[in-house]
Amino acid sequence: MDWLAAGLLACGLVLLATGVLPTGPAGEAMARIGPLLVFLATVIVLAELTGKAEVFDSVASWVARAAKGNYVRLFGLCVLFASVTTITLNLDTTAVLLTPVMLALATRVGIAAVPLAMTTVWLANTASLLLPVSNLTNLLAADRVALSPSGMAATMWAPQLVSIAATMACLWGFYWRRGRRGADTYTPPEPLRPADPVLFRVSAVAVAGFLLAILVADVPLWSASSTAALVVVVVFALRRRQDLRLSLVPWRLLVLVPGMFLVVEAVNVNGLHGLLTSAVGDDGGLLGMLRSAGVGAGLSNVLNNLPVYLAGEGAVPEANHDQLLALLIGTNVGPLVTPWASLATLLWFERCRWHGTSIPLGRFMLTGLVLAVTATVGSTVALAVV
Repeated sequence: MDWLAAGLLACGLVLLATGVLPTGPAGEAMARIGPLLVFLATVIVLAELTGKAEVFDSVASWVARAAKGNYVRLFGLCVLFASVTTITLNLDTTAVLLTPVMLALATRVGIAAVPLAMTTVWLANTASLLLPVSNLTNLLAADRVALSPSGMAATMWAPQLVSIAATMACLWGFYWRRGRRGADTYTPPEPLRPADPVLFRVSAVAVAGFLLAILVADVPLWSASSTAALVVVVVFALRRRQDLRLSLVPWRLLVLVPGMFLVVEAVNVNGLHGLLTSAVGDDGGLLGMLRSAGVGAGLSNVLNNLPVYLAGEGAVPEANHDQLLALLIGTNVGPLVTPWASLATLLWFERCRWHGTSIPLGRFMLTGLVLAVTATVGSTVALAVV
């Protein structure tokens, strides 16, 4: 990931310096991602310090006790928890705030961490179809086809159910069944007593305020995360200053994201639109929908789902609403193969690295490919049939 981040930024700068990427589109791309970079930096600082305050351990303890020691029930609760968080908040918040909860849960009940981690990253992507708030691409699509939140839910409920069902099947078959280690039960942990109750309470309130701000008050993500992070940093400065280090800032992501957008923008201004128009076609029926979803999923894993959706939206004929929603399915459900396919996956990898959980990249990509194909095809067919 370090080499990828440095390489993408270097490549983007070379493209800019040589004129392959004009300064106008480059400046527009950097202006668009400015708030995103602020969100990335502040929300990860917020998550790391909140983890040090033991808030995530407390939530994990509650989930483990709610499952009452049953491994299968714990699986169902984790799927429900991750799905509801993604649907009602957004996938990036799930990746940042739920991943530490899942990893802490693995530690507290003594089971393998990777199945819990994979539950978060897969459902952060595959459970993001139902509401406009669930994903930034949803907001763009809902605006294009004039769907209200209730209208989008009425349209996308079947694809969403199919996508979650496919995710559950793959999670159990590839990860949870293996992570069980022959045990169907575990011993629920005792309620957590935080070492510093003041740090715990202030951090918990800051996270709750962040979630309420983006869910109820419609505050911009970067503003909500900056305010919450500032509150937590101040209380740590007063009570545990030694935990405040420059390494809390996700420097790797802050290098990777600008590089990724510069490279994608260069590709876009040098023929991506024409390529997408030819690849997507103008068939509004099932075959055209499958074609659109496949193009969205495939290119998302090569580039990144957000710029691919933005480019693909312009390639879909204005009147083909179902074809556009199929593109949305491909760019939401399909980015499960490469680490850079979605911002949520990048954030998730950063959380796992901070926790010390190693994710085997080969297995991640192969199992992600199976789920991406299954969920994308199934969800697109559900959209066409229901």
